[in-house]
Amino acid sequence: MEMHVKQIGTVSLGAHPHIALDDEYAQGLDGLEGFSHVWVVWYAHEVPAWDPANLTIPKPYRKAPPSLGVFSTRSENRPNPILLSVVQVTGIDVEAGTVGIAWIDAEDGSPVLDLKPYQPAADRIRDADVPEWCRHWPATTEESGTFPWHEEFMF
Repeated sequence: MEMHVKQIGTVSLGAHPHIALDDEYAQGLDGLEGFSHVWVVWYAHEVPAWDPANLTIPKPYRKAPPSLGVFSTRSENRPNPILLSVVQVTGIDVEAGTVGIAWIDAEDGSPVLDLKPYQPAADRIRDADVPEWCRHWPATTEESGTFPWHEEFMF
């Protein structure tokens, strides 16, 4: 099977973080106004090449088991470093092809592969469950802003 993935834009961080779409995709933002959040599908372009020996990683979080499989983490070091982040929209400029964002866990210059509106009817799970080792983590993105993540990560 042959796959083709196109970069549609770039993550731009700094004083005014935003997603800058390539000119040919700017009109795709039409109608996105009014959505408070969007999913950003992006590529972790700065991670080292995948090593199949990395299917398990040493304890990445303080309360985690001694090791975890890569698919049970949000690590960017995976077979295909395609990542997904939900971000708060701070503004949309269709003409300029930009989506202002509050914050994203990507590096400046990360290639953007797709944008999708966050739709609570499809994207929010009322009774989601997680393993015991991470149940103390915040229940929402908004609560994550004040959570002491630096005390949680082992990397």
